[in-house]
Amino acid sequence: MATLNDYLLASGLLFAIGLAGVVMRRNIIIVFMCLELMLSAANLSLVAFSRFNTVNGLPDYNGQMLVFFVITVAAAEVAVGLAIIVALYRSRQTIHTDELTSLKG
Repeated sequence: MATLNDYLLASGLLFAIGLAGVVMRRNIIIVFMCLELMLSAANLSLVAFSRFNTVNGLPDYNGQMLVFFVITVAAAEVAVGLAIIVALYRSRQTIHTDELTSLKG
């Protein structure tokens, strides 16, 4: 059976991979996906803490309910983020962050 440390280790690895992708990559879509990976890593650790925190012998489901809320907000964030990326691509014809240095249209 997996322990809390196993879940936290997996979450930490996912977060590190996401952070490395944000720092090292220049494609804005990949940076966006790496941000989502970091958010998923935080959700995994939240669910793990919720699972291993027992109240009267039962798991505390408050953390898992919070994760459902975060996933819902993240879905809306993805829609807005992808719309911004599409708008940037239409106006600048590029998705590389090195070429997107100013915000004026």
